[in-house]
Amino acid sequence: MDIATALAKARAFLHQKGIAAAPLEAEVLLAHVTGTDRVGLYRDANRPLTWEEEEKFQELLQRRAAGEPVAYLTGQREFMGLSFAVTRDVLIPRPETELLVETALELLTGGVVPVTPGGRREDRPPLMADVGTGSGAIAVSLAYYLGKGTIYATDISPAALALAAENARRHRVAGRIIFLAGDLLSPLQKILPPGSLCLVAANLPYIPSAAIGQLMPDVARYEPRLALDGGRDGLELYRRLVPQARELLVPGGYLLMEIDPSQVPLMARLLPEGVWRYRVRRDLAGRERLVVAQVVAQPVASPPV
Repeated sequence: MDIATALAKARAFLHQKGIAAAPLEAEVLLAHVTGTDRVGLYRDANRPLTWEEEEKFQELLQRRAAGEPVAYLTGQREFMGLSFAVTRDVLIPRPETELLVETALELLTGGVVPVTPGGRREDRPPLMADVGTGSGAIAVSLAYYLGKGTIYATDISPAALALAAENARRHRVAGRIIFLAGDLLSPLQKILPPGSLCLVAANLPYIPSAAIGQLMPDVARYEPRLALDGGRDGLELYRRLVPQARELLVPGGYLLMEIDPSQVPLMARLLPEGVWRYRVRRDLAGRERLVVAQVVAQPVASPPV
Protein backbone atom coordinates (compact mmCIF):
# COMPACT_ATOMS: atom_id res chain seq x y z
CA MET A 1 0.00 0.00 0.00
CA ASP A 2 1.39 3.41 -0.93
CA ILE A 3 1.24 6.59 1.16
CA ALA A 4 -1.72 8.08 -0.73
CA THR A 5 -3.83 4.94 -0.30
CA ALA A 6 -2.92 4.57 3.37
CA LEU A 7 -3.82 8.19 4.00
CA ALA A 8 -7.20 7.92 2.28
CA LYS A 9 -8.11 4.77 4.23
CA ALA A 10 -6.97 6.34 7.51
CA ARG A 11 -9.08 9.45 6.95
CA ALA A 12 -12.17 7.33 6.31
CA PHE A 13 -11.49 5.10 9.32
CA LEU A 14 -11.03 7.98 11.77
CA HIS A 15 -14.05 9.80 10.37
CA GLN A 16 -16.14 6.66 10.87
CA LYS A 17 -14.93 6.52 14.48
CA GLY A 18 -16.16 10.07 15.11
CA ILE A 19 -12.80 11.86 15.11
CA ALA A 20 -13.62 15.47 14.20
CA ALA A 21 -10.20 16.32 12.78
CA ALA A 22 -9.80 13.01 10.94
CA PRO A 23 -7.95 14.36 7.83
CA LEU A 24 -5.40 16.33 9.88
CA GLU A 25 -4.83 13.60 12.44
CA ALA A 26 -4.37 10.95 9.75
CA GLU A 27 -1.67 13.11 8.19
CA VAL A 28 0.08 13.77 11.51
CA LEU A 29 0.15 10.09 12.44
CA LEU A 30 1.37 8.92 9.03
CA ALA A 31 4.02 11.64 8.90
CA HIS A 32 5.22 10.46 12.31
CA VAL A 33 5.39 6.83 11.19
CA THR A 34 7.22 7.60 7.94
CA GLY A 35 9.61 10.12 9.48
CA THR A 36 8.57 12.96 7.21
CA ASP A 37 6.28 15.99 7.48
CA ARG A 38 2.78 16.53 6.13
CA VAL A 39 4.14 18.13 2.95
CA GLY A 40 6.39 15.11 2.45
CA LEU A 41 3.38 12.80 2.44
CA TYR A 42 2.08 14.45 -0.74
CA ARG A 43 5.52 14.78 -2.28
CA ASP A 44 6.09 11.04 -1.85
CA ALA A 45 2.46 9.98 -2.24
CA ASN A 46 3.32 7.01 -4.46
CA ARG A 47 5.99 5.56 -2.16
CA PRO A 48 5.00 2.13 -0.83
CA LEU A 49 4.93 1.77 2.94
CA THR A 50 7.16 -0.86 4.45
CA TRP A 51 5.56 -3.70 6.38
CA GLU A 52 6.79 -2.18 9.64
CA GLU A 53 5.32 1.23 8.73
CA GLU A 54 1.95 -0.26 7.84
CA GLU A 55 1.82 -2.21 11.10
CA LYS A 56 2.81 0.78 13.22
CA PHE A 57 0.34 3.06 11.42
CA GLN A 58 -2.53 0.63 12.01
CA GLU A 59 -1.61 0.38 15.68
CA LEU A 60 -1.66 4.16 16.11
CA LEU A 61 -4.97 4.46 14.25
CA GLN A 62 -6.57 1.91 16.57
CA ARG A 63 -5.25 3.70 19.65
CA ARG A 64 -6.51 7.04 18.35
CA ALA A 65 -9.92 5.54 17.61
CA ALA A 66 -9.99 4.39 21.25
CA GLY A 67 -9.48 8.00 22.35
CA GLU A 68 -5.75 8.30 23.03
CA PRO A 69 -4.60 11.86 22.14
CA VAL A 70 -2.44 12.32 19.06
CA ALA A 71 0.25 14.11 21.08
CA TYR A 72 0.78 11.03 23.24
CA LEU A 73 0.83 8.79 20.18
CA THR A 74 3.55 10.82 18.47
CA GLY A 75 5.27 12.01 21.65
CA GLN A 76 5.28 15.57 20.30
CA ARG A 77 3.21 18.74 20.50
CA GLU A 78 3.78 22.15 18.93
CA PHE A 79 3.50 25.19 21.20
CA MET A 80 4.53 28.76 20.39
CA GLY A 81 6.03 27.49 17.13
CA LEU A 82 8.33 25.07 18.99
CA SER A 83 8.15 21.28 19.15
CA PHE A 84 7.87 19.81 22.65
CA ALA A 85 8.28 16.22 23.75
CA VAL A 86 5.24 15.07 25.73
CA THR A 87 4.41 11.94 27.68
CA ARG A 88 1.45 10.82 29.75
CA ASP A 89 3.27 12.26 32.79
CA VAL A 90 2.31 15.79 31.70
CA LEU A 91 -0.64 17.77 30.43
CA ILE A 92 -0.60 18.32 26.66
CA PRO A 93 0.18 22.02 25.97
CA ARG A 94 -2.92 23.87 24.72
CA PRO A 95 -3.15 26.67 22.15
CA GLU A 96 -5.00 28.89 24.66
CA THR A 97 -1.97 28.80 26.97
CA GLU A 98 0.02 30.64 24.31
CA LEU A 99 -1.88 33.74 25.48
CA LEU A 100 -0.06 33.48 28.81
CA VAL A 101 3.36 33.34 27.14
CA GLU A 102 2.52 36.13 24.70
CA THR A 103 1.32 38.34 27.55
CA ALA A 104 4.45 37.66 29.59
CA LEU A 105 6.65 38.55 26.62
CA GLU A 106 4.68 41.76 26.03
CA LEU A 107 5.13 42.80 29.66
CA LEU A 108 8.79 41.86 29.83
CA THR A 109 9.83 43.43 26.55
CA GLY A 110 7.54 46.45 26.85
CA GLY A 111 9.40 47.88 29.80
CA VAL A 112 6.46 47.74 32.21
CA VAL A 113 7.79 45.05 34.55
CA PRO A 114 10.25 46.19 37.24
CA VAL A 115 13.20 43.83 37.51
CA THR A 116 14.79 45.01 40.75
CA PRO A 117 13.50 45.66 44.26
CA GLY A 118 12.21 49.18 44.59
CA GLY A 119 10.66 49.12 41.13
CA ARG A 120 13.68 50.45 39.24
CA ARG A 121 14.30 49.08 35.77
CA GLU A 122 17.96 48.40 35.17
CA ASP A 123 19.97 46.47 32.64
CA ARG A 124 20.22 43.37 34.82
CA PRO A 125 18.39 40.22 33.59
CA PRO A 126 14.95 39.56 35.08
CA LEU A 127 14.13 36.68 37.41
CA MET A 128 10.90 34.82 36.63
CA ALA A 129 9.10 31.67 37.75
CA ASP A 130 6.95 29.09 35.97
CA VAL A 131 4.89 27.24 38.58
CA GLY A 132 3.81 23.68 37.77
CA THR A 133 5.95 23.63 34.65
CA GLY A 134 4.82 20.21 33.34
CA SER A 135 6.40 19.72 29.92
CA GLY A 136 8.23 23.03 30.35
CA ALA A 137 6.30 24.62 27.48
CA ILE A 138 5.89 27.98 29.23
CA ALA A 139 9.38 28.22 30.73
CA VAL A 140 11.15 27.05 27.58
CA SER A 141 9.12 29.36 25.33
CA LEU A 142 9.83 32.35 27.56
CA ALA A 143 13.55 31.56 27.67
CA TYR A 144 13.67 30.96 23.91
CA TYR A 145 11.87 34.12 22.82
CA LEU A 146 13.00 36.48 25.57
CA GLY A 147 16.65 35.59 25.15
CA LYS A 148 17.68 36.84 28.60
CA GLY A 149 16.98 36.39 32.27
CA THR A 150 16.63 33.34 34.51
CA ILE A 151 13.49 31.27 34.93
CA TYR A 152 12.81 29.06 37.93
CA ALA A 153 10.55 26.17 36.89
CA THR A 154 8.89 24.15 39.64
CA ASP A 155 6.82 20.96 39.69
CA ILE A 156 5.97 18.29 42.24
CA SER A 157 6.40 15.53 39.63
CA PRO A 158 9.98 14.28 39.09
CA ALA A 159 8.91 12.77 35.74
CA ALA A 160 7.54 16.13 34.57
CA LEU A 161 10.73 17.94 35.61
CA ALA A 162 12.87 15.42 33.72
CA LEU A 163 10.78 15.93 30.58
CA ALA A 164 10.86 19.73 30.95
CA ALA A 165 14.66 19.61 31.26
CA GLU A 166 14.79 17.51 28.08
CA ASN A 167 12.73 20.12 26.25
CA ALA A 168 14.99 22.90 27.54
CA ARG A 169 18.03 21.07 26.16
CA ARG A 170 16.22 20.49 22.88
CA HIS A 171 15.78 24.22 22.38
CA ARG A 172 19.18 25.16 23.85
CA VAL A 173 17.87 27.20 26.78
CA ALA A 174 18.78 24.82 29.61
CA GLY A 175 21.41 27.27 30.87
CA ARG A 176 18.73 29.85 31.72
CA ILE A 177 16.16 27.61 33.41
CA ILE A 178 16.58 26.26 36.94
CA PHE A 179 14.33 23.26 37.59
CA LEU A 180 13.24 22.70 41.18
CA ALA A 181 11.12 19.93 42.68
CA GLY A 182 8.47 21.04 45.12
CA ASP A 183 5.02 22.45 45.75
CA LEU A 184 4.19 25.70 43.94
CA LEU A 185 6.70 28.44 44.94
CA SER A 186 7.87 26.78 48.16
CA PRO A 187 11.26 25.73 46.65
CA LEU A 188 11.95 29.40 45.81
CA GLN A 189 10.91 30.64 49.24
CA LYS A 190 13.84 28.65 50.61
CA ILE A 191 16.47 30.22 48.34
CA LEU A 192 15.23 33.69 47.33
CA PRO A 193 14.60 36.77 49.46
CA PRO A 194 11.19 38.49 49.24
CA GLY A 195 10.74 40.75 46.22
CA SER A 196 13.13 38.82 43.98
CA LEU A 197 10.88 37.95 41.04
CA CYS A 198 9.48 40.24 38.39
CA LEU A 199 6.96 37.76 36.97
CA VAL A 200 5.28 34.52 37.99
CA ALA A 201 3.51 32.42 35.34
CA ALA A 202 1.08 29.69 36.37
CA ASN A 203 -1.06 27.29 34.38
CA LEU A 204 -2.08 25.18 37.36
CA PRO A 205 -4.84 22.56 37.50
CA TYR A 206 -8.13 24.49 37.53
CA ILE A 207 -10.83 21.91 36.78
CA PRO A 208 -13.19 21.38 39.76
CA SER A 209 -12.83 17.83 41.10
CA ALA A 210 -16.47 16.99 40.40
CA ALA A 211 -16.13 18.07 36.77
CA ILE A 212 -13.19 15.82 35.85
CA GLY A 213 -15.53 13.04 34.73
CA GLN A 214 -17.38 15.45 32.43
CA LEU A 215 -14.29 16.28 30.38
CA MET A 216 -13.76 14.93 26.89
CA PRO A 217 -12.88 11.21 27.15
CA ASP A 218 -9.43 11.70 25.63
CA VAL A 219 -8.65 14.19 28.42
CA ALA A 220 -10.30 12.46 31.37
CA ARG A 221 -8.95 8.99 30.53
CA TYR A 222 -5.45 9.79 29.34
CA GLU A 223 -4.12 13.05 30.76
CA PRO A 224 -2.77 13.01 34.34
CA ARG A 225 -5.40 13.87 36.94
CA LEU A 226 -2.69 15.60 38.95
CA ALA A 227 -2.44 18.17 36.15
CA LEU A 228 -6.20 18.68 35.89
CA ASP A 229 -7.78 18.55 39.35
CA GLY A 230 -8.00 21.99 40.98
CA GLY A 231 -10.03 20.93 44.01
CA ARG A 232 -13.60 21.78 44.99
CA ASP A 233 -13.97 24.97 42.90
CA GLY A 234 -10.88 24.53 40.74
CA LEU A 235 -8.96 27.31 42.50
CA GLU A 236 -7.43 25.40 45.40
CA LEU A 237 -3.86 25.67 44.12
CA TYR A 238 -4.25 29.31 43.06
CA ARG A 239 -5.57 30.11 46.52
CA ARG A 240 -2.24 28.91 47.96
CA LEU A 241 -0.13 30.38 45.17
CA VAL A 242 -1.31 34.01 45.43
CA PRO A 243 0.21 34.77 48.88
CA GLN A 244 3.43 33.01 47.91
CA ALA A 245 3.66 35.10 44.75
CA ARG A 246 2.90 38.28 46.71
CA GLU A 247 5.90 37.56 48.93
CA LEU A 248 8.35 36.82 46.12
CA LEU A 249 7.28 39.43 43.57
CA VAL A 250 8.86 42.86 43.42
CA PRO A 251 6.34 45.71 43.86
CA GLY A 252 4.83 46.23 40.44
CA GLY A 253 5.59 42.63 39.43
CA TYR A 254 3.06 40.40 37.69
CA LEU A 255 1.31 37.13 38.40
CA LEU A 256 -0.26 35.49 35.32
CA MET A 257 -2.83 32.74 35.94
CA GLU A 258 -4.74 30.70 33.38
CA ILE A 259 -8.27 29.88 34.56
CA ASP A 260 -11.65 28.70 33.33
CA PRO A 261 -13.94 31.59 32.30
CA SER A 262 -16.49 30.56 34.94
CA GLN A 263 -13.95 31.32 37.66
CA VAL A 264 -13.51 35.00 36.83
CA PRO A 265 -16.02 36.22 39.47
CA LEU A 266 -14.10 34.31 42.18
CA MET A 267 -10.79 36.01 41.46
CA ALA A 268 -11.71 39.16 43.42
CA ARG A 269 -11.57 37.10 46.62
CA LEU A 270 -8.11 35.83 45.78
CA LEU A 271 -6.74 39.23 44.76
CA PRO A 272 -7.79 41.80 47.38
CA GLU A 273 -7.93 45.42 46.34
CA GLY A 274 -5.07 47.48 47.70
CA VAL A 275 -2.70 44.52 47.39
CA TRP A 276 -3.36 43.58 43.77
CA ARG A 277 -4.81 45.17 40.68
CA TYR A 278 -5.85 42.85 37.89
CA ARG A 279 -7.50 42.47 34.52
CA VAL A 280 -8.65 39.47 32.52
CA ARG A 281 -7.61 38.76 28.94
CA ARG A 282 -9.66 36.73 26.45
CA ASP A 283 -8.29 33.86 24.37
CA LEU A 284 -8.74 33.50 20.61
CA ALA A 285 -12.17 31.94 21.18
CA GLY A 286 -13.25 35.10 22.99
CA ARG A 287 -13.37 33.41 26.40
CA GLU A 288 -11.98 35.05 29.54
CA ARG A 289 -8.88 32.95 30.08
CA LEU A 290 -5.94 34.79 31.62
CA VAL A 291 -5.78 36.77 34.86
CA VAL A 292 -3.05 39.43 34.69
CA ALA A 293 -2.50 40.51 38.30
CA GLN A 294 0.01 43.16 39.41
CA VAL A 295 1.33 43.74 42.89
CA VAL A 296 0.37 47.23 43.98
CA ALA A 297 3.54 49.19 44.69
CA GLN A 298 3.63 50.64 48.17
CA PRO A 299 3.39 54.45 48.12
CA VAL A 300 6.61 56.29 48.94
CA ALA A 301 6.36 58.13 52.25
CA SER A 302 6.62 61.90 52.04
CA PRO A 303 9.83 63.36 53.51
CA PRO A 304 9.38 65.14 56.82
CA VAL A 305 8.89 68.89 56.56
